[in-house]
Amino acid sequence: MEKKMEWGLLGGRIVLGVIMLAHGIQKLGEVSDTIAMFEKIGQPAWLAYVTALIEGIGGLFLLLGIFVVPSAILLGLTMVGAIVLVKLPMGLIGGFEFPLSLLGLSFILAMTGSRKFAISQIITKKE
Repeated sequence: MEKKMEWGLLGGRIVLGVIMLAHGIQKLGEVSDTIAMFEKIGQPAWLAYVTALIEGIGGLFLLLGIFVVPSAILLGLTMVGAIVLVKLPMGLIGGFEFPLSLLGLSFILAMTGSRKFAISQIITKKE
């Protein structure tokens, strides 16, 4: 059972990592648009940079399997922010369903970690 669970966690880690890395790259690549969007919702420009870096670096870390738990926690917090500050008024369908799903994946990884094919496991040589 534990082997199946590790495969499932690896799948979740890869999916969340790819999505968050892509969103972070997009935000950094179009940083002026990102800042404008953050200012439109009443948030400071510096938060746009912080969010983009957390999404990009956190997604990369998940893909590599390093700092999985802290990355998942930070990514989960960005999804809470997205839900509360942007998506909640839109309702569930077409609104906060996607960030809620990413929050769920983040929560699972924050609680369990993910060791399968993780660089951190190779470095520490733990099973």
